[in-house]
Amino acid sequence: MPIEPTWMPHGLRGELNCEERDQLPVSVFAFPKQRKEALTDASHIKNALARFNQVGPATDEERDLAFANIKKAAKHFSVRISQTDWRNIDKKSVTKKPLPVEAP
Repeated sequence: MPIEPTWMPHGLRGELNCEERDQLPVSVFAFPKQRKEALTDASHIKNALARFNQVGPATDEERDLAFANIKKAAKHFSVRISQTDWRNIDKKSVTKKPLPVEAP
């Protein structure tokens, strides 16, 4: 059964200072319970994928939710991600080059 994402767009974009990050609602984070990996723009989505396996501790259910949130945010910001499952994310599948952006 597919996991329903909890991610919702938010008005803040770009680099966030500590105060701004602390003020974000949990609906902005890939991992809402841990408040990890804010998904506020395309750059943050790429970072969340690159750091996905570094977030812990997290259950498989929390990782399922986080990946669903990343996919929803990526669609919103027109970022194409090649991974179809979080279990496929590893160091080799995350590139340091910018991910291609699909036209809206």
